Amino acid sequence: MTDTGGPEDTIAALRAGLPDGVLITDPDVAASYAHDMANLCAAGRPAAVVLAETVEQVRHVMRVATRLRVPVVPQGARTGLSGGANAVDGGILLSLVRMNRILEIDPVDRVAVVEPGVVNANLSKAAGEFGLTYPPDPSSWETCTIGGNIGTGAGGLCCVKYGVTAEYVLGLDVVLADGELLRTGRRTAKGVAGYDLTRLFVGAEGTLGVVVRATLALKPTPPPALVLVAQFDSTVAVGRAVAAITAAGHVPSLMELMDATTVRAVNDLANMGLPAHTAALLMVAVDTPDPRPELAAIGQLCEDAGAFEVLAADDAEESAMFLTARRLALPALERLGTSMIDDVAVPRSRLADMLDGVARIAEEHDTVIGVCAHAGDGNTHPIVIFDPADPAAAARAATAFGEIMGLGLSLGGTITGEHGVGTLKRDWLARELGPVGVRVHHGIKAALDPLGILNPGKVIAS
Repeated sequence: MTDTGGPEDTIAALRAGLPDGVLITDPDVAASYAHDMANLCAAGRPAAVVLAETVEQVRHVMRVATRLRVPVVPQGARTGLSGGANAVDGGILLSLVRMNRILEIDPVDRVAVVEPGVVNANLSKAAGEFGLTYPPDPSSWETCTIGGNIGTGAGGLCCVKYGVTAEYVLGLDVVLADGELLRTGRRTAKGVAGYDLTRLFVGAEGTLGVVVRATLALKPTPPPALVLVAQFDSTVAVGRAVAAITAAGHVPSLMELMDATTVRAVNDLANMGLPAHTAALLMVAVDTPDPRPELAAIGQLCEDAGAFEVLAADDAEESAMFLTARRLALPALERLGTSMIDDVAVPRSRLADMLDGVARIAEEHDTVIGVCAHAGDGNTHPIVIFDPADPAAAARAATAFGEIMGLGLSLGGTITGEHGVGTLKRDWLARELGPVGVRVHHGIKAALDPLGILNPGKVIAS
């Protein structure tokens, strides 16, 4: 791709179709939009930032970009962890955060129609007024946007029961690379007409089009959950427990795991009194109308698997207290240094192998790695801690990060369960897809973005 003009031409063309207050050209201000929350992912220097407020403004940006052959990077709240929203030199950063209207909530069809800048938590609150909920709940749900969730195919703590973002996106309005507006999907409960173009854009990280409206499925708000905490003195035991809970047919609303390194970090931060010999801590939540019998059965399965302590909450307040330890996991580990957060998902049956393998990698590379996991769906988050001022430590951390992805693939898993590929894992994606998968990805990209201007360099290497 070659530009037909410099930044001045790009800015002049953008300004011709945008109102005041939408276009940012000051280099220092534009630089503040240049990257997401992924550490160590390179970011370029954008020519401009557009804070789009309407679909027509997005279309104008893409028409300008096509005419001048300028790259465009769509952005949400930039809470991503893979570099997927990072700027490209001389390109346009297209922020959708101002397109933040909830256009419709239909309690009969149980759908919401929203713009991409709607914050996840705000949608949940609005749906709650109708006795409904939008279940996908990324950890950053109070700040991340629906458009960003769609771009990365985001997950969350409750995915074990309620599924991930892709399962709730019924239809999309997408501005294509040349500025055309494409409508995909439907708002009916069923529909199989044509190719499933909606799912094609979910998880595409803005490389195929810019989502400007989404029709989302809603669910009835479940009863308050009760939480159980089980502690184990070995990873083998906690792996047995997770397998037993699933095999017995239980469908908890949450099943989270922390390894020994994470438990120690949380203890050091909050003095929660967790035993020093805890090798793994498992939290399980049940949100059925009467959760106590099922929670008791799950507790028995944990004891049978080798848990040395099992505690079940009596009410919602105590449940929230139990979950505090899980919410403190990342802040506790980040106190130890700069973090790189991995996102490897493996079959539930290989969870213990994943934990043991990460511990081995940490020891071999003299690097602190704590693991949190959505144990119910096998999605692990090894958090690699290092001192970026120490080149040797940073190199060891990068090597460990890569070996963790290799470990996940060797166990039949995937390099990312919910954070996306971005630039951080782009080179590893080819190993997972294989040559035929890479060729098909390139073909789809070429069909929808023949000039290669949409978020270039992300997801799939050219």
